[in-house]
Formats: sequence, C-alpha cells, structure tokens
Amino acid sequence: MRIGPNITIPRDEFEFRFDRSSGPGGQNVNKVNSKATLHWPVTTTTSLPEAVRQRFVEAYGNRINKEGQLVVSSQRYRDQAKNVEDCLSRVREMVMRVATPPRRRKKT
Repeated sequence: MRIGPNITIPRDEFEFRFDRSSGPGGQNVNKVNSKATLHWPVTTTTSLPEAVRQRFVEAYGNRINKEGQLVVSSQRYRDQAKNVEDCLSRVREMVMRVATPPRRRKKT
C-alpha cells in the first residue's frame, strides 16, 4: 500500500480477521463472515519512519492494543472484499494525517 513518495507499507504486514456482521443483510447475515478486522503491528513496523511512527502512536494510541497492534474494523458493506478495502483506506487516511510534521508556531 503506497501512502506517499517515501512511505510504502507491504500488504503482508496486515492481518485480517473475518466475523459475522451485524446490521442489514436478511438471512444472509447469519451465514456470511463479512465484517473485516485489520490488525497491524504499528509499534514494530519498519515501513514507517521513526518520527511518523511516534506521531501515529501519539495520535491514535487509543486504537492500539497492548501487543502494539492497530485494530481497525469495518462492517459498512455486505461484501467482505469491500470491508477489507474500507479498513485499508482508513489506515491510509490515518497515516497521511500524521505523515507531515506539524508546523511550529511563530511567536508574534
């Protein structure tokens, strides 16, 4: 997954789990595991530069479990593949938000 010009995360770093989703779907909701849960070891990954990783952990520490894994889930769609793509797009947005360092305040 390509985030920017110097940040690329290999797809094999992400681990997915699939569970039964709640919500609409009729009788199909009882048979199909369409909810996708993404686990990514953000504290030990070598794909992120150290400064970006620190900003990520500071900004999204409440989504990181005790093992140091980011946990993101999606059950927005009835299709498993669309939920996987939704999880990946959320992670991409999260990394993009912390990729650029915040501007220093100039004293006036």
